[in-house]
Amino acid sequence: MRVAFLGLGIMGRPMALNLVKAGHEVSVWNRTPKEVEGARVAGSPADAATGAEVVWVCVSDTQAVESVLFGTQGAAETVSDGAIIVDSSTISPMATRKFAERVRGRGVSYIDAPMTGSKTGAESGTLIFIIGGEEAAIDRIKPLLAAMGKKIFRMGETGKGQAAKLAMNLQIAMIYEGFAEALTLAAKLGLDAETLIPLVQASMVNSGVVDYKAPFVLNRDFSANFPLRLMHKDIRLTLEAAKEARVKLPGLETVEEIYDLSAEDGNADLDYAATLTLLEKWAGVKVKAAVASGQPVGD
Repeated sequence: MRVAFLGLGIMGRPMALNLVKAGHEVSVWNRTPKEVEGARVAGSPADAATGAEVVWVCVSDTQAVESVLFGTQGAAETVSDGAIIVDSSTISPMATRKFAERVRGRGVSYIDAPMTGSKTGAESGTLIFIIGGEEAAIDRIKPLLAAMGKKIFRMGETGKGQAAKLAMNLQIAMIYEGFAEALTLAAKLGLDAETLIPLVQASMVNSGVVDYKAPFVLNRDFSANFPLRLMHKDIRLTLEAAKEARVKLPGLETVEEIYDLSAEDGNADLDYAATLTLLEKWAGVKVKAAVASGQPVGD
């Protein structure tokens, strides 16, 4: 298929590369010019979208999606009748529905397809796509989804993919924060993380979040797989959506405060797991592996 891929960040660049590897004809654009081996580098979103059957967007926030689609030299200027716009950014469900309405009159389908799987999933082509949109349009892009991911979950009509992604990220943020608080308390009480984590993983409190983040925590590796600033953005989006729906989320409101302070502490461009370092700072301890502390590892 002929694909315009807009946004070559941590997730977007490996996704575009996987499309090229699968044999698709790909034009790419990024605000700061970047290359993808085997793809044509376009000068603007409009240039990339010219002649494309599918315009795939993967940018940072709602404003960025609106800009690449409807701004000066935006993709909507040149997108063909019968084409499909797919947005894998995580943005407002309400804005998603509005964007879909703006292109529907031109015979262009709009699919929201945020994903989960982080940087490693994007690189390995094992993302999970969370989709809202018409089934006929989704069927047409299945070869592209197969090149980038391993599972597809259709949540309903346009906008519901974004709604489901916010519900997912709400849980991820809160589960990790509980894990980080538990590790901080354990450290203050004299327990090493490498001794505690196997117990957590063997019990009912284990989760995919713990399994994924534990090695990074033990290695003190807070390089960005999913930057804190983007999770912070998703938390705000979730709280905004909750306010619109008249739903109270007191736990997430508290987690948002941690993200506010962690960003102020200089962690915005680190992985969201770096919220742990703020808790450590407040407690006056550092979570560490048993090996690093010279203590025996529990079995």
